[in-house]
Amino acid sequence: MRKIYFLPAALLIGMVACNNADNKPAAGTDTAKTATDTGMVMAHPDSTQAVPPLPSVPAGAKVFFKNLKNGQTVSSPVKIEMGLEGLKLDTAGAIVSGSGHHHLLIDAGDSIPAGTVVPKDSTHLHFGKAQSSTEVKLTPGKHVLTLQFADGIHRSYGSRLATTINVTVK
Repeated sequence: MRKIYFLPAALLIGMVACNNADNKPAAGTDTAKTATDTGMVMAHPDSTQAVPPLPSVPAGAKVFFKNLKNGQTVSSPVKIEMGLEGLKLDTAGAIVSGSGHHHLLIDAGDSIPAGTVVPKDSTHLHFGKAQSSTEVKLTPGKHVLTLQFADGIHRSYGSRLATTINVTVK
C-alpha cells in the first residue's frame, strides 16, 4: 500500500523541483534566451498511475557536442550543436522507449544520476521541444559544459548518455 503513495509523491517532488519559481540566473547566462529555449513538460497524464521505469539505453547509444571540442577556446554567445546516435530525439511529455531530449548543464557537474529528474534553472537548460542547437551567453573564463540526455519526463539516463567538455570563453 505504501508503494502506491510513494510514486505519486516522488513525481510531485520532481514537478516542484522542475518548476521552481525562485530561479536565480547564474553569472553569465542569458536568461532571456534560456526562457525561449526550454520546453518543459513535467506532469504525467494521470499522476495516480505508477510512473514507468526509466527506459533502457540501447547498446551503442551516445550523445555528443557536434561543433565543440574539449579544451576549445570560444567567443560568447557560444553556439552549441547537440548530437545523438542510437536514440530518437523527441519532445518532452510521453515516456517512449528509445527516445528523449537534451539538457545542457553549465558549470553544474558531469552528469545527473540515472533516474533523477534534471533540475530546471539557469545552469540546467531543458530542450523539451526536441531542439538540437542553441546559443548561450557565457562570461569570459573557463566553463564546464555537459550534454545530458533524459526521457520524456526529464529523468536523466545518467552518465551513459552524458558527455562533458571544458571550454574557455575569450
